[in-house]
Amino acid sequence: MLIVGLGNPGSNYALTRHNIGFMVIDELVKRNNAQKLSSSSFEGDLYKFQNHFLLKPTTFMNLSGNSIVKVKNFYKIKDVVVIHDDLDLPFGTLRFKFGGGHGGHNGLRSTDEKITKEYARVRMGIGKPEHKGEVASYVLSNFSKDEMDHLPKWIEHTCDAVEFLLENSLEDTSSKFAIKKFKLQ
Repeated sequence: MLIVGLGNPGSNYALTRHNIGFMVIDELVKRNNAQKLSSSSFEGDLYKFQNHFLLKPTTFMNLSGNSIVKVKNFYKIKDVVVIHDDLDLPFGTLRFKFGGGHGGHNGLRSTDEKITKEYARVRMGIGKPEHKGEVASYVLSNFSKDEMDHLPKWIEHTCDAVEFLLENSLEDTSSKFAIKKFKLQ
């Protein structure tokens, strides 16, 4: 299985809402002692543990599909899971689905164009700004202090879900790990 976390490269984006997928991949790498592979030709940071691959595309978000398709085709991987931020879900929620639209998310749009919409999605709710015109600055802004305090538990829970998904169905994973409502304390 290929597990992809979406985000933007560079330290100035490291703690932004748009990089929650990268944060989950970083934790999965640590937890599974994944080995980094030579990945310059894949346009991404690529890791392997057991028979699974973890990928953080080093392209910007709107070109994520370029990296994903290269890894998928080179290793002949059938199953792809994409972990991404979702504006349509409140902060702290976690949902799972297979296929569907990109909802204006440029990383998903790029992925859909390169590998079709036939992949599992781990949707991490980041909430949305008050005004539609603020979407770009919102997703590229850092999490608030209260949100940062919650991130480690949320990322850990998401990693548990992804590891469960390696051996179980998306429906079973969703039943066990979905967070439908979350309230910052």
